[in-house]
Amino acid sequence: MTDTPLQTTPLHGRHLALGAKMAPFGGFDMPIQYAGILDEHRAVRTAAGLFDVSHMGEFRVRGPQALDLVQALVTNDVSALDNGRAQYAVLCHDGGGAVDDLLVYRIAPDDVLLVVNAANIATDWAHVSEHAARLGLDAELADESDDWALLALQGPTAFDVFQAATGLDASDLPFYRFRVMEPGALLGADRAIVSHTGYTGERGIELYLSPDAAGRAWDALVEAGATPAGLGARDTLRLEAGYCLYGHELDRDTTPLDAGLGWVVKPDAGDFVGRDALVRQKAAGVERRLVGLVVEGRGIPRAGHAIVDADGVEIGVVTSGSQSPTLGQGIALGFVPNDPAATAPGTALGISVRGRVLPAVVAKPPFHKGS
Repeated sequence: MTDTPLQTTPLHGRHLALGAKMAPFGGFDMPIQYAGILDEHRAVRTAAGLFDVSHMGEFRVRGPQALDLVQALVTNDVSALDNGRAQYAVLCHDGGGAVDDLLVYRIAPDDVLLVVNAANIATDWAHVSEHAARLGLDAELADESDDWALLALQGPTAFDVFQAATGLDASDLPFYRFRVMEPGALLGADRAIVSHTGYTGERGIELYLSPDAAGRAWDALVEAGATPAGLGARDTLRLEAGYCLYGHELDRDTTPLDAGLGWVVKPDAGDFVGRDALVRQKAAGVERRLVGLVVEGRGIPRAGHAIVDADGVEIGVVTSGSQSPTLGQGIALGFVPNDPAATAPGTALGISVRGRVLPAVVAKPPFHKGS
């Protein structure tokens, strides 16, 4: 038997030419770092970094009942969207656990784009296809994951860099708003979407492009001052921002209520998959809670490390942890019992790391507020 070959993005050759350290991620050969995670992290916090996230998946939902189908699949209130607005949501199974977290883009009343995590494309496609067939609504699904490249330009100067590179001003786009570009208007791309979204805690733009335009866009943005950044910095940035990562803070055994995402669970919006289970969980009381932790002193927490109380008794587990380049301290997200004795900001807990306990304090994310 041979391993399944890794997929590549349209920018793979550029990553290799830049000497990027590459590694498998979500079934793709992806850049983890170029000059170094610290430098790339700081570039995003102080100027503008450029990420290739073309491994993400895109599903298109079209038809008279496109919005109805999406509402039946996701936890958030899709009816709150108007054309050109995006929202964050979760796909759940019948038991309320998370199949994936995703972005929902309303292009038109009969045209919606769903953006899902790379590692979950096949699972998500099977999930949405199964429920679409069950519901029988007048809407068609298409997996367009191979039809889009996705670049994330993030940082305080992102909009200036974008304008310098493209001649287009996107500074008037409010957060979680997007613009569908006319063919050829963005660096000659046959199709393009400019979205004020991101996963770093900074202002920024995500560019959805036809794959053959990805290279031109990458080159223009780098020439205009963007620093190439890899997935290593993307992870430390999202952790400082307190954002969930599927497979860590969310999985099939973890509900959005467990993960502190009750703000994207709208039972009154309609009968979505997992709704009844989430209503029951909320009524019964959520038993565990995701908290932030800041290490006091030296030491770096990692996923899987035990969280202990003041008596050294194990009460939870770290889901994500790292040294924060911005704070110069170890930070973590993790689950503990939903009890003020373990969740109140300022509570002293500990993280067990290779036989020693790192003192840590509960802190409400984000650990750093960006631009």
